[in-house]
Amino acid sequence: DPELGYKLQPKRFKNDSLSEWTSIDKGAFGFVYKAWHEKMGHYVAIKLLNDVRSTTLLNEAKFQNVFSCQNVLRIYGIYEGTPPDEQVKQKGMVMEFMKRGSVKTLCKNLSGPPPFVLACRLIHEVALGMRFLHSEGFLHRDLKPQNVMLSDDLHAKLADFGLCVLSITSSNNQEGTSNQNEKRNAGSFKYMPPEAFNVDYKPQISICLQIIFLFLVSFLCNKVANENRVKKQVCKGQRPTLVDLSKKDTAEMKDFLDLMEKCWEGDPKKRPTFEEITPMVQKMYLKHEGEIHDEVCKVLKKLARKENVKKIN
Repeated sequence: DPELGYKLQPKRFKNDSLSEWTSIDKGAFGFVYKAWHEKMGHYVAIKLLNDVRSTTLLNEAKFQNVFSCQNVLRIYGIYEGTPPDEQVKQKGMVMEFMKRGSVKTLCKNLSGPPPFVLACRLIHEVALGMRFLHSEGFLHRDLKPQNVMLSDDLHAKLADFGLCVLSITSSNNQEGTSNQNEKRNAGSFKYMPPEAFNVDYKPQISICLQIIFLFLVSFLCNKVANENRVKKQVCKGQRPTLVDLSKKDTAEMKDFLDLMEKCWEGDPKKRPTFEEITPMVQKMYLKHEGEIHDEVCKVLKKLARKENVKKIN
């Protein structure tokens, strides 16, 4: 029962079980560290959040009791303590450590999108993760390349559930629970659905289909849309151009273009569900499944070479 799991208190982690702290990322949200967990016997990621996101932290950590899917990042619980070289006690989130980083990191390291076959698998796994969340009654409102983490062998795992909300959906009523603050923060600007620009907007299951369209465009084209331009275009009923993808004249790309156009429908009721999308992208991926091992090996070798160059320099 998602509602029961949501009400359970997250597990707490202290300094006595953590060692070998290493800073690995920072941003507006705060800092991310890698640390060795003594009892679990492996590294974990600890995301220390700014005070302004303390409520978001608790909200995200509560989902650990509900999520159990290979395409959703595992959240172990909440960290409470004073990190090394810090003077102030802080709170953070303890999660699976993904040394490959995110899809955004991958595209940056490859200087472009990954090979088409790997892209197909990643998109399929994103769809599987989103379908799982929806089946459990949750909405992930911040799907974007930097929130899709990668395992050692480049499998996708959805992350960052601070803007995930418990849905009270039915077949006829797809509104999710939200307060005024959540409505104002319904995801990253350039990945928001058209209806999210409305001041009376409430999150719905269908928004994620608009999100996955923008995710596909930015992922396959390795382009990030200008926020002001997106808002102006969307409010006028316009959509980002697909000309770059249209140039890739293959049957598989045509399938993706068709899917994107279905996902960007202005009317949420006309967008397909993730139950419908998942088998569609699975079919696209299975056409190339026999090639995936070689493609992943090529990408991993390229990443290893780049890492070696960094170490030398």
